[in-house]
Amino acid sequence: MVQSIVELRNIAGTEAAVGWAGGHTIVVDRPGGTAGGLGLGFNGGQLLALAIGGCYCNDLRYVAHDLGVEIGEIAVTIQLELDGAPLVATNAVLSARCTTLDGSDPKILIDRAWSICTVANSLTRGVPTTLEVV
Repeated sequence: MVQSIVELRNIAGTEAAVGWAGGHTIVVDRPGGTAGGLGLGFNGGQLLALAIGGCYCNDLRYVAHDLGVEIGEIAVTIQLELDGAPLVATNAVLSARCTTLDGSDPKILIDRAWSICTVANSLTRGVPTTLEVV
């Protein structure tokens, strides 16, 4: 089993938070003027869309590496739809385009990467999520 742990803490003087994993950081906030947000970072929906797209981009590289294919360009767009109260993600559509340096058809990379995408597969299967108060 592989485990990933991230930490988040408030940023003094703001109502935003900084999150980190290892040596990497990201700022999380609400849009300026919304519930004390200053627009200093990504909101939750944006982070969810970035998680889907970022994981997929990495998986394109894993698949290309395994097949010995070099990727030229990757372009990924995620359209995340949110609805309801509480607001929840109701649909996510990932659009992908990539090119290979040898001119081979990238569709095999695109399809295989989607089949192994950790975040997309986790969401599709309904990853259990719990709250633990410490």
